[in-house]
Amino acid sequence: MPASPPSLPPSSWNEPEGLAARGTLIVLAGRGEHGGVYERFGRRLAFDAYRVRALGDPTADPSVTDQAAKLLADESLPGPKVLVGSDSGARYAAHLAAEQTPGIDALILAGLPTSPWESGSWEAEVEARTACPTHQGRLTNDPEFRRGALDTTAALPELRLGSVRVPVLALHGSDDRVSPLDQALSAYAGHPGVRTVTFNGGRHDVLNDALHRTAAATVVLFLERLRLSPELPVIAEGLA
Repeated sequence: MPASPPSLPPSSWNEPEGLAARGTLIVLAGRGEHGGVYERFGRRLAFDAYRVRALGDPTADPSVTDQAAKLLADESLPGPKVLVGSDSGARYAAHLAAEQTPGIDALILAGLPTSPWESGSWEAEVEARTACPTHQGRLTNDPEFRRGALDTTAALPELRLGSVRVPVLALHGSDDRVSPLDQALSAYAGHPGVRTVTFNGGRHDVLNDALHRTAAATVVLFLERLRLSPELPVIAEGLA
């Protein structure tokens, strides 16, 4: 059995100097990824004064969940604290919340995996991951990114959304071939604490897809509502 890669320190992005931090996002990466893959997302959220700490792939490094728990318990990081998971990271994030891990104020689940998937080639994998040419290029040229990881059959935590007691924002692409939208919506059905946003034409890596700006804006709106109350009061309404 190949050895697990060594644990990397979190990739970190902080609020601009002179601004008070509005909360903390702790990101669990998906299969094959590392925290640095979320640089664009982290920088954008940090610009809006949210601190971001991005961790690695829990399927490759089991210590990632322990790192997440330590960050959640770190009193130097401002609340609310939101656990963000992409791909397999979404399953692990939901598991930590279902286990009532202290410090979680909300969940953001992106591209929740629902069944095994086989790419057959790197070209098919990168196309299924994202339609953004910039991100495709980053993954292709990133020596720390593990190609073919989406094809792995590593066991993922059971999805127990019924045991989650915090607000959940679910983000999913309509054209996600790795985790088809209808399967994801079925997994979320019946859980009133889950608010689902789908992205037309979106693929699997929603936070790093062609609509990444819209995804980030959706996250910021969710965070701003969370800061007011866990009941997520509406703070903006359309005019007739």
